[in-house]
Parts: sequence; C-alpha cells; structure tokens
Amino acid sequence: MVQSLSVSAEPVSELVDLLTLERLEDNLFRGQSRDIGTKYVFGGQVLGQALSAAQTTVDNGRHVHSLHAYFLRAGDIDHPIVYDVDRTRDGGSFSVRRVTAIQHGKVIFFCAASFQEQESGAEHQAKMPQVPQPEEIAPSPAVAPQVLAKLPTKVQRWLQRGGPFEFRHVHPRDELQPPRRPPFHQIWLRLNEAVGDAPELHQALLAYASDFHLLGTATFPHGISYYTPNVQMASLDHALWFHRPFRVDEWMLYSLDSPSAQDSRGLARGQFFSRDGRLIASTAQEGLIRVVHDRASAAAVPAKD
Repeated sequence: MVQSLSVSAEPVSELVDLLTLERLEDNLFRGQSRDIGTKYVFGGQVLGQALSAAQTTVDNGRHVHSLHAYFLRAGDIDHPIVYDVDRTRDGGSFSVRRVTAIQHGKVIFFCAASFQEQESGAEHQAKMPQVPQPEEIAPSPAVAPQVLAKLPTKVQRWLQRGGPFEFRHVHPRDELQPPRRPPFHQIWLRLNEAVGDAPELHQALLAYASDFHLLGTATFPHGISYYTPNVQMASLDHALWFHRPFRVDEWMLYSLDSPSAQDSRGLARGQFFSRDGRLIASTAQEGLIRVVHDRASAAAVPAKD
C-alpha cells in the first residue's frame, strides 16, 4: 500500500509534487494522493493529474485548450492512481489525448483533452464583474474551537487545512449554517507561493483549483452545504476551457453561478479572470446534490465520516 500524502508545512511544493507523476511506460503514469480532509480523493486532484499525464505525451509545443471529464467512482486516498493515456490524434494544428484513471483494477475517471498550436484570430470576451479588490476583502476567519470540536474529524481537518491556495470571498457564506441566497458567487484566489513559468504547470494547477466551490454554488438557494449532515454531494462531470495565458500565483477572480438544480443534480458554471480583466478560463460542472431524509440513511452519508 502507498500511503497518501499528509498536509505539510509546504503545501505549494507538495501540490506541485502531487502533479508530477511517475512515468511507468510511454503512456502510463502513476500518481499519489493528498488527504485534504475529504473521505475520498479530491476531484481537482484527479483532474490536475490526468491533465499532467496528457501534457507529458504532447511534445510539439501545443497547449491544452479544453478538457472534458467524467467522475465514475470515488478515489481511494490511500492507494495510487494509474493514468493510461491514449494518443488519439496528432493533426496539423491540434492534438487529442484520452486519459483513463484506474484504481483497484477499475476505471474511476476518464477525460479527453485537446491541445492546439498558438494561433491568432478573431477575439472577444465577457466582461469581468465589478467587485472589490482582494486587498479590500478580509481573509476568512477561523472556525471557533468550540464549534470545530463538534464536527466530524474529516470536516475538522478540511476546515483547519493550510492549503496551497488562498481564497477571499466577495460575499462570504457560513457553510456550517448556510442561509438561502441566489446562486451567484465570486472568489479571489491565488497560489500561496510563486512557481516556475511553465504554462503546463499553471494549467494543471488551475485544473486542480477549478473544483473548489464550483458545485457548492448550486446549493445556495436551498440553505444547505457540503457540511449539512444529511446531504450527499459528489462531482459527476467537469469541463474546462483555457482561453488566454495566466499565472495561478497571481490573483484571479473566480465568478460562479448555477442556472439549474433538479433530480438531485446541480449545474454550476465558472469564469476565471486575471486581475486586469482578461478572461483566462471557463468551467462547468454537474454534480450530485442528494438530500437524505430518513435518519438511518442520513447516518450513512459517506462524506461526513
């Protein structure tokens, strides 16, 4: 058994290491996991590692412009994940890779990623929302010790983690006692330390970060959250488009909304803007949001263990 990586005093370098996979064969890679306080492997980790695996097989100067993924099974934090890359096509301008993530002999995730040579052409973009600057927003306060002590161990670890990203919420929300409000959310975020200039690394890091707070936006109108005891939440799919060059170690605005929730599923969309207003990436995700009403079933909600 390969143990998961624990939270360390250097979360940024740990995350970079997490996204640096072991190459087993030309198209076969192995990645470890980091326990950040969720029972199962964080979806952003699998996204980032799968993209890293695909990037390693594209050596013609092309960069990823889109990624489309499905989460099929929960990942086991305490075991490695093997990524099998299919070199689907290398055309005149585009390359496509399909990545299958395998654990315990079963497929837990797959995605397709498309890469393109740099080209010039028609250009337009959506306008960045007008929000306060990150320096004008106070960091999120720590959860009071007496409140933290009443929460499950996994939730405690999640709330106490010193993660690699800093988040500043334009309109903070108490996730432990969530109010009902419209499904809109804006968050400033950046990596806590500077990293190198390689675009591939910044893209993999953004893929990792894009899974934070996305599905949660779909819970806003319903007065529930991931921490609500009888709520099950899990990512089902994820799409990500890269538009313009960026750095994840500089402030980015993540503007989120949720147009629909139905049939125990919620849809959320997001746009990443650089501080100077450039639209750098877009994302969308549908996920499970299941409210378990009877006490016996609620006691078995896995994410709260």
